[in-house]
Amino acid sequence: MRFASKVYFVTGGGRGIGRAIAKRLADEGARVCIADSDAHAGADAADEYGDRVRFERCNVAKEADVRRAIAAAVKWGGRLDGLVNNAGIADPAIGPVEDLALAVWDKYLAANLTGAFLCTKHAIGHLRAHGGSIVNIGSTRAEQSEPETIAYSASKGGIAALTHSLAISLGPAIRVNCIEPGWIATSTFAPRDARKPPKLTKRDHDQHPAGRVGTPEDIASLCAWLLSSEAGFVTGSVYISDGGMTRKMIYV
Repeated sequence: MRFASKVYFVTGGGRGIGRAIAKRLADEGARVCIADSDAHAGADAADEYGDRVRFERCNVAKEADVRRAIAAAVKWGGRLDGLVNNAGIADPAIGPVEDLALAVWDKYLAANLTGAFLCTKHAIGHLRAHGGSIVNIGSTRAEQSEPETIAYSASKGGIAALTHSLAISLGPAIRVNCIEPGWIATSTFAPRDARKPPKLTKRDHDQHPAGRVGTPEDIASLCAWLLSSEAGFVTGSVYISDGGMTRKMIYV
C-alpha cells in the first residue's frame, strides 16, 4: 500500500491504459480521480473500482473543464500528489498529408498535447505542496512511424519534448517523466459491458523480442513506479515500453 494517503488525477481513465493505471494506484491504497470525456466509461470504472475512485467528466482540450475537474479532485481528496496525462485520440491513421484538414490536425494536437499542458498548468500549484510527480503517456510513434500518421506522431513527439521541458521548469519540487507504449492490447480494460479478450495471433506475439504483445498492466506498473518515491532520482526521462520493437531492425 505504498500510495496510502496519496491522491492522483488520471486523464482518459475510463478505458485502456488509463483505466489500468487508475486500478493499479487504487489497489495500492491511493485515491484516484478519473477524468474522461466518455461519461459511461468513466462512471463504469469508478463503480467497478470502489470508493477510492471518483469520476469527473472532462474534455482535456477545454481549459474550463480541466480547471473544474482538478478543483473537484482536490476538494474530494484534500490534496494532489500526482498527475497522469494519458487522455488522447488513440487512432493514429488519418490519411494522406495532402488531404489532411487543418481542423483534424488541430483536433489531434488539442487532445493529445494541449490537454497535457492544460492539466499540468492547473495541477502544479497543488503538486508543489506535496513534492508531486507527473507522468505523461506518449507513444513509440514519437520515435518511428507508419504512413499517414502525421498528426498523431507529431502530437506524441510533442509529449516527449513537453516532458523534459517541464522537468527542468518544475524541478526540484515536481518530477516529470514520460512513458512511450508500443502495441498494447487494451480490450480487457474497456467498460464492463464492452469487455472482451484481445484478438491476437501467434505472429502478433512472436514479432516482439519480448515474445508477446503488451498489456495495460505493463504500462500501469511502470507508471506506478515513476509516481512513487522509489523513482525519486528520475525526472525528464522517456521510458519506452514496447517489447523491444523500436530496437528491432526489419527489412522487407
